[in-house]
Amino acid sequence: MRSRPYGLFFWLYAAAAIGMTTPEFPVPEDAPPEALERYRTDVVVIVDISRQELAHYHDGKLVKVYPVSTSEKGVGNREGSLQTPTGLHVVREKIGQQAPLLAIFKSRQPTGELASIETAPRHLDKDLVTTRILWLSGLEPGVNQGGNVDSYQRYIYIHGTPEEGLIGQPASHGCVRMKNRDIVELFSQIPEGALVWIVEHSRIPGKT
Repeated sequence: MRSRPYGLFFWLYAAAAIGMTTPEFPVPEDAPPEALERYRTDVVVIVDISRQELAHYHDGKLVKVYPVSTSEKGVGNREGSLQTPTGLHVVREKIGQQAPLLAIFKSRQPTGELASIETAPRHLDKDLVTTRILWLSGLEPGVNQGGNVDSYQRYIYIHGTPEEGLIGQPASHGCVRMKNRDIVELFSQIPEGALVWIVEHSRIPGKT
């Protein structure tokens, strides 16, 4: 993974650590400093569960805010909970670069089938993963990394869904769902190693 130790989040964390006043930017106060030093801090994603929104930043500037769908069972990090984990994560793997829109994935492999978009706010018979996958790995031991709270081992993704009528409200089984054209756009701009911070509540800096 490419290291950018002097990105925006690194400097904000360092400033906070020595008690300096920093801009109102939602950096986790307990973010592991080694994570901020090792991973891409120029490209950052914040998932706000209360708003059901995903904000994409580049070099500290808001690029775009997307509607998403997190778990219908709420927030939680434990294996088997079917809840969306909180805390600092990193994009560990990107899957589906060349897949067509609405391609169906099973165990992260394309099946060769295409899904149909459901625009009504209802669940389909199957919980399908479509179009693109950003596989997340937790960076906070005991919170979303290791043991029975490991986001990577829980297969927590940001991914496309055919249930687009449910985007904007909690409806997933733990992952962060996006509309298919939205995940294609985000996927093309988010590198492996980018930080993803999943929070229950935040203010989206730069959003008017």
